[in-house]
Amino acid sequence: MVSVNLGVLHYVLDHIYGAFVHRTKLTTPFFSKGWGGSKLDLLERFVKQLFPATETQNWPPTLVQPKWKTVWETSNACLREGIFRTPCDEQLINALPPESYNARVAFLVPKTVPPQKMACVVHLAGTGDHTFERRLRLGGPLLKENIATMVLESPFYGQRRPRLQRGAKLLCVSDLLLLGRVTIDESRSLLHWLEVEAGFGKTGICGLSMGGVHAAMVGSLHPRPIATLPFLAPHSAVVAFCEGVLKYATAWGALREDGEQKTGMTLEQARERLRSVLSLTDVTRFPIPKIPEAVIFVAATDDGYIPKHSVLELQKAWPGSEVRWVTGGHVSSFLLHNDEFRKAIVDALNRLQWREES
Repeated sequence: MVSVNLGVLHYVLDHIYGAFVHRTKLTTPFFSKGWGGSKLDLLERFVKQLFPATETQNWPPTLVQPKWKTVWETSNACLREGIFRTPCDEQLINALPPESYNARVAFLVPKTVPPQKMACVVHLAGTGDHTFERRLRLGGPLLKENIATMVLESPFYGQRRPRLQRGAKLLCVSDLLLLGRVTIDESRSLLHWLEVEAGFGKTGICGLSMGGVHAAMVGSLHPRPIATLPFLAPHSAVVAFCEGVLKYATAWGALREDGEQKTGMTLEQARERLRSVLSLTDVTRFPIPKIPEAVIFVAATDDGYIPKHSVLELQKAWPGSEVRWVTGGHVSSFLLHNDEFRKAIVDALNRLQWREES
């Protein structure tokens, strides 16, 4: 009975947090400027190009060459920050705000062994994660396991945030698709750099919540076997914005009004249109990763943002993958279960062969 009550408490905490953040109108809601006009049409077309054909899975990443500067260095480790021009298609670059043209990364690497005997995991941002610090704290203890951490600053976040955007609240629906597509391209290019230029023996991708969805997409589409670690992540953005707590953070009125000017859209039609657009992010439609046994989902038992069925749908679509459950809600698990996230990273990497042995 105690565990049941604790589970309810975790679930309620998610909703209390969501109500405070999303219903108090202290900040603007998501998509306050509407659908995004012609940009949304462009993004729908570009996202559809990702799947489902098998050959799409092997489209080669563009090699990037970050310009590095050392932040600090000790006898055992080094933290560098790098910047590079986003490698996306020119049409996507033109759709981006100018602030997002250049990508930024932090790179925390141990110095005790050569790269071919090390692994590196690229960490992607969850909703509202504008800085490197949280993900560096997650990856820092893995240095003793000879696992490096690379943290990507998302487009529309941090120093890449558009001038008119407040916090993490994207202005248009098209921005969400653009953020995801650009993150996929940049992540695959960084993994390619780690494998080809830096010579790491194993690589992986992880992310929490929104970052977990993007990590799953990258793990699906990358041409080489990598560890894939979606944490507290749904199988689709539909779950987050149309079913979970974030539905209270969505500017339904603005979406209806924007659509009404063109098609006479009702509120219910706006909801259905958003579900249709966000269904493009359904990861169950993506190819199965090269080594599904190296996919580990970590999900929360009482998540007010991400229901259990969403996690299990993705596991079912990727036979051989594993789901690990932590006790808590979305917010409490985000705060309390970093050790479980780290253990999943170590275990997934251990399921890969070293590249030099391939």
